[in-house]
Amino acid sequence: MATMKAVRIHQYGGPEVLKYEDAPRPQPGPGEVLIRVHATSVNPVDWKVREGHLREMMKYTLPLIPGWDVSGVVESIGAGVMRLKTGDEVYGRPDISRNGAYAEYIAVRESEVALKPKSLDHAHAAAIPLAALTAWQALFDAAKLAAGQTVLIHGAAGGVGTFAVQFAKLKGARVIATASKKNHDFLRSLGAAEVIDYNTTKFEDVVHNVDAVLDTITGETMERSWQVLKKGGILVSILQPPSAEKAAAHGVRCAHVFVQPSVAQLDEIAGLVDSGKIKPIIERVYPLSEARAAQDSNQGGHTRGKVVLKVL
Repeated sequence: MATMKAVRIHQYGGPEVLKYEDAPRPQPGPGEVLIRVHATSVNPVDWKVREGHLREMMKYTLPLIPGWDVSGVVESIGAGVMRLKTGDEVYGRPDISRNGAYAEYIAVRESEVALKPKSLDHAHAAAIPLAALTAWQALFDAAKLAAGQTVLIHGAAGGVGTFAVQFAKLKGARVIATASKKNHDFLRSLGAAEVIDYNTTKFEDVVHNVDAVLDTITGETMERSWQVLKKGGILVSILQPPSAEKAAAHGVRCAHVFVQPSVAQLDEIAGLVDSGKIKPIIERVYPLSEARAAQDSNQGGHTRGKVVLKVL
């Protein structure tokens, strides 16, 4: 059997369980494409899977390859593939229940990948899918954010947050962001009208009557967020599902978003990138062999934008 270099986990645990090693090279099944991976990126789901937090929900079989962002080139196609062809440059968010893209090759469903933005290299394209789709689905599918509304975005300097700020601004919404002081000018450059330093100011003391809250942090941040919403407003969390009872008690709505692949949304996002209206933010690029360091960096919780793993 043909092999490839990959990073796999054979057991759940800390960064030390990530092994850079030879692994079987996958083959595309019906409706699937085989992608030669050029780059992937690190998301919190990667280290949460590594630590075993999702094993009951996903029923993983070990060893497992993490990494659920991909940018690369279609190497071959399976039976029934109609939209994509060998040689296409693609990007996407593969199925989180299957092997990921910390590898030289990945087999994915055709329905999970789109043509990558033409204006970007693979490293920057790989920084987009999971975070941008999460922000898009939270703001537009769940919150139905519209021009003239105001949204409070927690953790705005992170992977999801940096896209959310840009999307909301582009939509014509007013963006209030929470972030540490060092990221204030950066977030204003992305479109935030107001930035609150969570280290020195309680956001609930200065924010009132917003139409939507995008919570990328959960915990006490979520609990303090109910009171800043106007009646009928909505709190959208991408982590812990919010309490419908607490939402009702405050006269507001709530939603939980677990990102889903969408070729249509990836196509639209690629168009926005290529027209210069949206840009991915990368803090650092690591080689695939340094996946442990890359996950450590992401798990620290203070990454500006994304951490990328370069495969090719």
